Amino acid sequence: MRPYELEPGSVDRLHEEWVKKCIDFVSGKHLSITKMYKMMKQIIKEFDEIPINEELKKPRVGIVGEILVKYSPAGNNRLVELLEAEGAEAVVPELIGFMLYCFHDQVYKNEHFFTSKKSALVSQLGINFIELLTKPVNKAYAKSRHFDPAPPISTLIKYAEDYVSIGNQTGEGWFLVGEMVELIHSGAPNIV
Repeated sequence: MRPYELEPGSVDRLHEEWVKKCIDFVSGKHLSITKMYKMMKQIIKEFDEIPINEELKKPRVGIVGEILVKYSPAGNNRLVELLEAEGAEAVVPELIGFMLYCFHDQVYKNEHFFTSKKSALVSQLGINFIELLTKPVNKAYAKSRHFDPAPPISTLIKYAEDYVSIGNQTGEGWFLVGEMVELIHSGAPNIV
């Protein structure tokens, strides 16, 4: 939203408000999944309502890489800020995909390398649980005007396996390839 905002700083201000609200929520004694879903839907709604230049289309540039490099401004030399300053829209895949990737690797290792069945079962349960928890949020993203739902891990696997073995588990292994293909499919053909 920031590259398109009509009032400079409006996106960052709303972000700071929600960071504080989320910290207060997770620090409180009354954690509730219902309240969490309401907050997530409200976050999407409020960001969707920020006045932006709907006519302007900037080049979308995806960011992939090792987890610290992808998400930490200190680890990637403030890449998002640089891309935006150069006139692009930075697209950073969501963090939950990395957790699903880690779980899936345990399932794959059991299927192909005969590692612990218990570990594979726990990991598959983790995948199922995370995808169930994120389903309402992804529905809210799908209904929004400006945001896209996160793809299931099975989609990233399908995208990656055309280019690299899913057994490639060095670093983020096949996951980076899956993210790159997903970025291309979602309109971000430029990737750093």
